[in-house]
Amino acid sequence: MTFVQLIECRTSRLDEMNRLMDDWVAQTKGKRTATHALVGKDRSDAEHIVEVVEFPSYEEAMRNSNLPETDTVFQGILALCDEMPTFTDLDVVRDERLAEETVRRFLAALTTPGELPPLNDLLDEDIHSHDPINPQDTLGLDNARAEYRMWREAFDFSFTIEDVLTQGDRACARWTWNATHKGDFLGIAPTGRQVAMTGTTMFRFGADGKIAELWWQDDALGLMQQLGALDELEQ
Repeated sequence: MTFVQLIECRTSRLDEMNRLMDDWVAQTKGKRTATHALVGKDRSDAEHIVEVVEFPSYEEAMRNSNLPETDTVFQGILALCDEMPTFTDLDVVRDERLAEETVRRFLAALTTPGELPPLNDLLDEDIHSHDPINPQDTLGLDNARAEYRMWREAFDFSFTIEDVLTQGDRACARWTWNATHKGDFLGIAPTGRQVAMTGTTMFRFGADGKIAELWWQDDALGLMQQLGALDELEQ
């Protein structure tokens, strides 16, 4: 179970504290077990500092605490604090990664049977999509839907999501695409062939949490080869 430690302290020497933390990060490289650390300053009280540190488990947090370097930096931090820091140990019982969920919902929506969903709950009205297979970028929700309909009319397909990574207003998904060629695709008549591609998609999210920009990267050349479009060139 993911474990989070909440550390609160009071100090007017945040810059010095940050330098101490930088030293600890350098000294514990390859040994520390924390996976994410976030430091915040109270907007209503600039000397109230809160740090949130995430670990894979409580046991890993304790292993991190027992590092000699951790004790050294803690003693240094104590000297910079106006009073004894407080620690709150939290077992995470709910962890919603909203950007990741939006990515998964979007790729699932593209494969929905029947009519293509409106997608206006997932995509910004001014969505900007970059795809090397297209001569020009796709701009706007209506044009994006038209492009997705083209793919859906040409193929019955599904996505297998291998990984989703998120950071700030960005996310990246690595996926495998499996399909049956059932309709015209870029002038290639339906072949009935089973085809597959691997690829990644980078997402940028707007302030409202909707997808504002997309960058697609996939093995389009491999797809064309599977469809037989390169046969004459190879002869």
